[in-house]
Amino acid sequence: MLRLTPILIAILYALVMYRFSVWRTSRELDAKSTELADLNLKKLTDKMAQALDLPRIRVNIYEIDPVNGLAAPDGRIFITRGFYDKYRAGEVTGPEMASVIAHELGHVALGHSRRRMIDFSGQNALRTAMIMVFTRFIPGLGVYIANFLTTLLAARLSRSDEYEADAYASALLTKSGIGTEAQKTLFRKLDALTKSNGGSAPAWLLSHPKTDERIKAIEAMETRWKR
Repeated sequence: MLRLTPILIAILYALVMYRFSVWRTSRELDAKSTELADLNLKKLTDKMAQALDLPRIRVNIYEIDPVNGLAAPDGRIFITRGFYDKYRAGEVTGPEMASVIAHELGHVALGHSRRRMIDFSGQNALRTAMIMVFTRFIPGLGVYIANFLTTLLAARLSRSDEYEADAYASALLTKSGIGTEAQKTLFRKLDALTKSNGGSAPAWLLSHPKTDERIKAIEAMETRWKR
């Protein structure tokens, strides 16, 4: 029984962390968001809603500065104030913003939003269990090994989700008549918009695929669709 104790503790920890993460995320979003009211963007989201047979697509503004989009576990779609300000300043076009919304819709439709929350809790539980095991055999290094392995797993799962959401967005943008060109042009702008390091870190440690790889994947889909 004692041998199973670390595993049981990890499972209990995962359940507690999942419940707490969902509650904290919902509370944060409720406190810092309002519904987006932009007529030009609404025309684009209405096109996507029609393609999906939905009455409308609600988009919310999350009042933080970083440039990002977010799909909440409860299915809500958010654009950060920082991203919307880039659009208002003319640095991002309406169709490019639509591509972000389509991408986040993909995360919701494919179950990524809720799964990511579960994955996060599960990864923390796995990290806890591995630390307990590794520190018995490799004192001093066990914590670092456990952290490295869980980070590697999280990055791989996240990159897979991003490719799937990109593909969903491409199909939706095509069906709604907006097209995928804006999706690709936005990817080329993202490094500058987010002030990232251009993907200089090893690709297998990045939570998002490299920009050029995402564009190539979209172009490969376009080629298949034209046949």
